[in-house]
Amino acid sequence: MQTLLDVILPVFLVIGFGYVSVWRGVFPVSGIDGVMRFAQNFAIPCLLFQAIAKIDIAASFDIRLLTSFYTGALVCFFAGLIGARVLFGRDPEDAVAIAFCCLFSNSVLLGLPITERAYGENVLDANYAIIAFHAPFCYLLGITSMELTRARGENISAAAIKVVRAITSNALFLAILAGFVWNITALPLPGVVDDALALVARAALPAALFALGGVLIQYRPEGDMKTIAMVCVIALLLHPAITFTLGSAFNLPADSFKPAVITSAMAPGFNAYIFANMYGRAKRVAASSVLIATGASLGTAWLWLTALG
Repeated sequence: MQTLLDVILPVFLVIGFGYVSVWRGVFPVSGIDGVMRFAQNFAIPCLLFQAIAKIDIAASFDIRLLTSFYTGALVCFFAGLIGARVLFGRDPEDAVAIAFCCLFSNSVLLGLPITERAYGENVLDANYAIIAFHAPFCYLLGITSMELTRARGENISAAAIKVVRAITSNALFLAILAGFVWNITALPLPGVVDDALALVARAALPAALFALGGVLIQYRPEGDMKTIAMVCVIALLLHPAITFTLGSAFNLPADSFKPAVITSAMAPGFNAYIFANMYGRAKRVAASSVLIATGASLGTAWLWLTALG
């Protein structure tokens, strides 16, 4: 119970603050949209650039860590795809959008603050290693699957161009790429620039969590509840179970193992809705899954933190 109070509850209180503020009309929806854009397009990219630029690549990018997390993510994508098609009879494009919900853990807005509060800043290198590949991996898999499904074997080159454009226009991807370039070239980061980036980066998580709460109030839990339940089970239970099993088999050190399991246990990120909205497929299921799984993760995150000790 103390873990729930000390680690998880403060994060969800910030989300709840944003939710209630918009619900009661204290903060406008248009303002929430602005805060979310600031967080996603400016503050979080600054945070990720700083982290990747300074990270010890050789020590942090452990193939066992990435294999444990992304094998779980890949299995969850195909579990969601097959479940949506076979169990619930969704058409192929809806199934891809639903599968993306099962794939995309909220690694930044929930994974980072919960891991930091549970284990301290010293273990966050593992989180940043996962995050560095998260958006590129998930969007590459999701967009490629959707475009190939739409193409039905035709215009493959056009589909490939869309995939490349979508990945390379993503602010998080560009910040991560810039961080890698800065890290590898060992260029010095001027102190005044580093301080400015740090000021913006410190606003990233609280602003994003507040905005996430404000965004969630806009989407009611509608759609096929059985499909939504499937997404929640896959995202909150199957993914961390696979990561836990593989991480144990690979003898991952605790500083990598615990962040990997906690990050994999996070609810689908808002990018799941963005992806569904981008293609106009399964939007109600995506929005409801983000909302319900985010609430449910209050309990499941506590269970995984307890299991990890």
